[in-house]
Amino acid sequence: MTSNLNTTRIYVDADACPVKDEIYRVAARHGLPVSVVAGNFIRVPPDPLIERVAAGSGMDAADDWIAERAGKGDIIVTSDIPLASRCVKAGAEVIAPNGKPFTEQSIGMTLAVRNLMTDLRSAGEVTGGPRSFASRDRSAFLSALDQTIRRIQRQRADQAAQNQN
Repeated sequence: MTSNLNTTRIYVDADACPVKDEIYRVAARHGLPVSVVAGNFIRVPPDPLIERVAAGSGMDAADDWIAERAGKGDIIVTSDIPLASRCVKAGAEVIAPNGKPFTEQSIGMTLAVRNLMTDLRSAGEVTGGPRSFASRDRSAFLSALDQTIRRIQRQRADQAAQNQN
C-alpha cells in the first residue's frame, strides 16, 4: 500500500493490541486504511483497506517500522511508551488501547515514569503491573479513536479552505 499525504492512516502496534476488531470497524466506517504491524505473521480480516505487515523478529522491528512511517495526520494505536514518544515527536496522534491519548504535553512525564518503574523492577522492587483491560477501556478507546479521526478531518478541511483563499 502506498501512503497518500491527504489520507489518515491508522497504524496498529498489533502484537498485544486488545482492540484490533474495534479499529477495523471504525476504520471501515470512515474509509481509512489500517496497517497492522507485528513482529511476525498476524491474522487480519480480508479487506483492501487493511494491510498486514510482518516487520521481522528483530528487537523493536515493528516499532521501528511504525515510527519510520508515522507522521502528521496519522493515528498510532500502541501501549508501548517509547514508540508513542517517537510517534508524537513525528507529529502523529497516538492513542493507547485504553483510550488514553499520548500528547506532546504528557509523553515526557509518561516516559519518565515508565523508565523509573523499569529501574525499580530491575532493582528488585515489586511494583505490580498494569490493571486488567476492562470493557470501560474498550469504550473509552472507541470514543477517543472516533474523536481523533473527526479532529483530523476538521483540521484538514480547515487547511484546505485556507489554501483555497
